[in-house]
Order: sequence, then structure tokens, then C-alpha cells
Amino acid sequence: MKKVCPRCGATFECMHDRILSCHCATVRLNEQQRAYLQKNYPGCLCHDCLTAVKEGIVMDVCGVPFAINRRTMIKKVLIANRGEIAVRVMRSCKEMGIRTVAVYSEADRAARHVMYADEACLIGPAASRDSYLNIENIIRAARQHEADAIHPGYGFLSENADFARRCKEEGIIFIGPSAETMEAMGDKISARKHMIAAGVPVVPGTEQPLQSAEEAVMICNKIGYPVMLKASMGGGGKGMRLIHSEDEVVEAYNTARSESMSAFGDDTVYLEKFVEEPHHIEFQVLGDNHGNVIHLFDRECSVQRRNQKIVEESPSPFLTPELRREMGEKAVAAAKAVNYSGAGTIEFLVDKHRHFYFLEMNTRLQVEHPITEEVVGVDLVKEQIMIAAGYPLHLKQEDLFQRGHAIECRICAEDTENNFMPSPGIIKLLAEPNGIGVRIDSYVYEGYEIPIYYDPMIGKLIVWATNRQYAIERMRRVLYEYKITGLKTNLTYLKRIMHNPDFVKGEYNTLFIEKNSRMLQRPNSNNEEIENIAMIAAYIDYLMNLEENSATQSSDGRPISRWREFGLQKGVLRI
Repeated sequence: MKKVCPRCGATFECMHDRILSCHCATVRLNEQQRAYLQKNYPGCLCHDCLTAVKEGIVMDVCGVPFAINRRTMIKKVLIANRGEIAVRVMRSCKEMGIRTVAVYSEADRAARHVMYADEACLIGPAASRDSYLNIENIIRAARQHEADAIHPGYGFLSENADFARRCKEEGIIFIGPSAETMEAMGDKISARKHMIAAGVPVVPGTEQPLQSAEEAVMICNKIGYPVMLKASMGGGGKGMRLIHSEDEVVEAYNTARSESMSAFGDDTVYLEKFVEEPHHIEFQVLGDNHGNVIHLFDRECSVQRRNQKIVEESPSPFLTPELRREMGEKAVAAAKAVNYSGAGTIEFLVDKHRHFYFLEMNTRLQVEHPITEEVVGVDLVKEQIMIAAGYPLHLKQEDLFQRGHAIECRICAEDTENNFMPSPGIIKLLAEPNGIGVRIDSYVYEGYEIPIYYDPMIGKLIVWATNRQYAIERMRRVLYEYKITGLKTNLTYLKRIMHNPDFVKGEYNTLFIEKNSRMLQRPNSNNEEIENIAMIAAYIDYLMNLEENSATQSSDGRPISRWREFGLQKGVLRI
């Protein structure tokens, strides 16, 4: 029947009796909901119909059956990633009753994420550019397996706007922000402009790309040394150079541009004033398609080596409650400035005087997201999926708080005594710690061969306790219990960090590794040497027992006991 909107006087057809408004309604729909309404009810603009489509909780709109159900909206998710993050996403999907599709390269045929998923699809050779970075191969796999959505994890294509755009073109839900948001925040210069407009503090520096080395020299002299030269599309420390004097500018400019072009296909660089003795602190944010944005508090990420994080903790021992509240408000303002949807991270630099500056925004899930989950009690992957399905956030800022303390250590297959060179190989024995407050996000198992083609991180060890002191003590215990043989790892290095006085007191910043390099590279006590000697002696005993068993077998023809061999192997690890 014909109705007239009491707010603007527009005439339209609607079968509802109660009318509040029409196209001038304050109800906000996402793109999918608007498309459905325009296609099926182009003349119906009443408040009831808009609300019904937005909430997806009724079974008819203007008399026609329609519903958006959380259990049927996304039935199958393809995870466009590998390793521990692929397994971690699949676990949340399984809890939600969502089927999963794994993609894998030829080097990952025996990987855990392939075996854990409901379905799996080969997408190319071992090289990332031919597999995990091949957009068309991944889209083809999603169509072949009829996936409703794609979760990109982190790394690879997680912040690739072209990938998000291709998913949209194919009618596949991309579990992450829009391509436009990625482009706005992926370009560091563009991000700085958005933050300045939103009233978020930024480090003094250039707002336009540098055009020449001569211009770089002029601006460096104007800003004052030290200065940080950065790649506009950079991340992970690539395309980044610290400049202490005018003599270093030209070489740093040319090197950074070359490295940026090689890593990101873009040689745009810019300058920022270097913040001395900074803390690297980030805030987790969640935004939906209905204009709601919240933050889930802070993470301290200052234990870094060559701009790569090693240890993270939450909450930060450096922030005061007042500063935490202020930074949280600015993080929300930053996300709202770009209409952010999904899980993201606003990263800040905080100087020794507790002045903070916007650093960058990561438009994806972070490696260190588990410590936020442990402290706040929210499954971020589930929230990502619900947001991507069009649901409004069910979390309210006033209901969130930090509970206890969490620490994460990144376990890597690398030789810490040899300039942290990657150490691929076969895991012969694996003993993972457990107990109260212990979480392991990993993808390896005994007999698995760490491939040479990808990042050396093989897992993350996370602990939670009621306070920071107890969390450190728990991390020390689980690092002692964690045993991996067959290749070199950074477990011993992480143990030394947990005993370092500066870390224990919480008095550290991004210069922590540089300041304590000698202490961290050598054993911190004789106990470690004694332990190594005991391990060698146990292994010699194990070999002697094997030889004895072999002699027995040759004399009486009886097979070696597999249970006995297994027990000897575990005896070497004292478990």
C-alpha cells in the first residue's frame, strides 16, 4: 500500500503499518544488505524493512521470507595462508560449524594445515610468488571448492588491495577490510594524512614522497638528526634506514628505494623524525559495517631485532592508566577516520617522556594477537568472521577490560649463534609444554621437515597469569620444557630474555636487543652447560642401548622393541 514518510514526505510502497522514516532513516546498511533491498524491494524504504535487513533476525520483510542466519551466512572458508595461522583460523571455524579449505604449495603437501582442513587444494610450486602470492590460483581454488569466504591470515596477500578487490568481483566474502581502506592505510604517506585529519598525533616528517636525494638532504637538515627514512609501502623493517648525519643521506636514500622496489614493487620513500628510546606499542581495534569501532587495549612489542618482533606482552608495563585510555581513544578515532571494518592494529611509538605518535596501521590480524585474546577474552578470528558476514559488533567498549598478564614468544627455526640464519630441517623429536595458562599456536610435528622457502617461525608460545611476575615465571618454566631436536631454534635465546634484568623490571624499549646483545648471546649460567653435558651423556647412553639391542637381535632373531626405543628417545629429553 502507498505510504508517506512523516520525516521527508516521500511516497513509497510498504506492507508494514508502523512507519518511522524512509530513505532518510538513520539505519545504516552494509553493501550486501543494500544490494538485497534494492534488488527485491526497490520501493520499500521504511524503518522496519531497513532494520529487518540490517539485523537479519526476522523471517520476512514486507511479507516475503528472508533471513540472514549466522550459521548459514558463511558455510565454508578458504584460508589463503599456511603454517600456524592457517591452523589457528581453522580451529575457530570448526567451533563455529564452518567448513574449511586449505591451500598448499608443493612444499607443503604434508603440512599440518592441509591435514587439519576439511578440504585441500594444491595451488602451485614451492615459491611463494607461484602459490601463496598467486591471486588467480587462490581465487580458482575458492571457486572450485565453492567457498563462501576467504580468510587471508597475515603476511602473503593479507594486505593486498587487489586481492580483496578480486574477491569482491567473484562474489566471495573477503574476511578483512575493503580494498579502499587497505590502500588508504597501506600507503604510509596517505595514512599520515588521514591521521592528521583525525587529530591523531604523528611523528614530524614529510607529507609528500621524496623526489630526489637532494630534497632528502634538505629536509633532513631542516628536521634535525637523527631521521628515519621509510618506504611508503613498507613493513617488517624493509626499506627503512636510520640516518645520523648528512653524509649518510644519499646512500640511505638510494638503498632504501632499491630495497623497497624489490620487496614491494614501489620505490616511494618519505622521512620522519627519529623518536629516540621509543616503545613500540600497538592497540587492537575491531570495526563493523555499521559504524561501530572499539579497541581491545594495548600490546608492548619493543623486544625487536632488526625491526622484527621477538617477544610481546599485554598489558604494556610502560603505560599509565591515563595514557592507555588516551591512546585507546586515538586508536578508535584512527580506525573511524578510514571507516575501518574487521580486525586491525594501530601502532604507536611512545618516547621516554610518554609522548605518543602514530606509526602505522596493519589492516589484518597480527602475529601477536593471541596475547590480546588471552587478556581480554575475545576470539578475534570469530569476530572477524561475524563482521565479514554483516553482523554488528556485539561487544561494547565499556564492557571490555584487561584481565591478568600475557606474554608471547616467537619460536623460530634459526641459528642464534650464527647471525640468526634460518635453520630448516627435519624435526626429530618434539616435546611441547603444557599446564595452566599455556597456549601453543604451532603447525609442526615430529618428522615434519621445515621448508626453506618460507618464514622460519614455526610457532608461538603464549602464557597467561594473574600478574606480570607470574607470567614471566611461567614463561621460564615452559621454555625449559619445550624441546625440539633435529634443527636449531631460538629457545635458548628466549630463555635469556626472560632472565634479563631489564626485561624482568619492565624497563626496556626498542633498543633492548642492541643494548643487551652480548648478554643474550652467551649462556647466562653454568646450569645451561651442565644441562647440555647431561643431554650428551644421555644420548650416548641411548646409542649404546641401541647397539646392545642390535646385538641381541642378531643372536636370537627377536625384533627390537619399538616401545623400548621410544622410551629411550624420550629419556634423552627427560620427559
